[in-house]
Amino acid sequence: MTQAMNTPIQCLGTEQSNALYIKRDDLIPFSFGGNKARKAFLFFREIDAGDYDTVVTYGSSHSNHCRVVANMAAQRGMECRIISPLEVSDPTFNSRMMSLFGAQIHSVPVEQVHDTIEETMAALRRSGKKPFFIQGGGHGNTGTEAYVQCYEEIRSFEASHQIAFDSIFFASGTGTTQAGLVCGQLLHREARQIVGVSIARRNPRGRNVVIDSVKDYLCEKGMEVDDAAIDRMVNFIDDYVGDGYASDDPEISAVIREMMCRHGIAMDSTYTAKAFLGMRKYLQKNKIENQRILFIHTGGTPLYFDDISKMEL
Repeated sequence: MTQAMNTPIQCLGTEQSNALYIKRDDLIPFSFGGNKARKAFLFFREIDAGDYDTVVTYGSSHSNHCRVVANMAAQRGMECRIISPLEVSDPTFNSRMMSLFGAQIHSVPVEQVHDTIEETMAALRRSGKKPFFIQGGGHGNTGTEAYVQCYEEIRSFEASHQIAFDSIFFASGTGTTQAGLVCGQLLHREARQIVGVSIARRNPRGRNVVIDSVKDYLCEKGMEVDDAAIDRMVNFIDDYVGDGYASDDPEISAVIREMMCRHGIAMDSTYTAKAFLGMRKYLQKNKIENQRILFIHTGGTPLYFDDISKMEL
């Protein structure tokens, strides 16, 4: 089966007198890559090592996570069930691919999602199936581990290029991408700034979810949990969420155009372009200059096509 790779880091030039680099997790060579692919490789390592024949997960019609999971299940000839909120079930390129991969999508009102997941798992077991459940977005310690590994890749790049990034920015959603990076930072006792730009959740909930994920991972690994250090290192900003997941912002659209036209890099309004714009505004607001900045492109390329199909070109 295809395995995740050490994704490239490239320099994009300067951004407000800072040297700007981008780590291309969107180039992970499976199903348009992204952080959901990086996480899914580890989940499917567990699935492949176990005696499972069905995958069940949760997410909307826009979900990169559900698209990747459905694709990895199809690759193995496994059945895939996706429980999806009826409130966000409009057709997208991601949902079309979920159907292409043969996933069975069950759309229910959001308040019924939890019970539907439980009922689906129970029904599968009664029928003799052996289902494996993956939390929405790849949440949990397996998802966190994927970005502990990513942090090690960043450190390897720094060592081989004899540079150090002062700050790392990325889109922060369900929390485990940020949790993994913070855990990597804690394990190496490094002082750099890691900034998760929220794409939907507000504080304090968004930040608390990241903190809880960090603690869960460290506890599972039998490592020291330093509450003060964790609190200090979890920088989750919610200044730029706009209307949440559904963003119709001309500034974000401008970033999408710029990144494709100048660099040939696809970004989307839900995650990466929103986070990139948030990073820009954060740098300006905090007068950050003369630093090396790394932006992690966490994927979502199919969402880019949804965006440009709505743009006036």
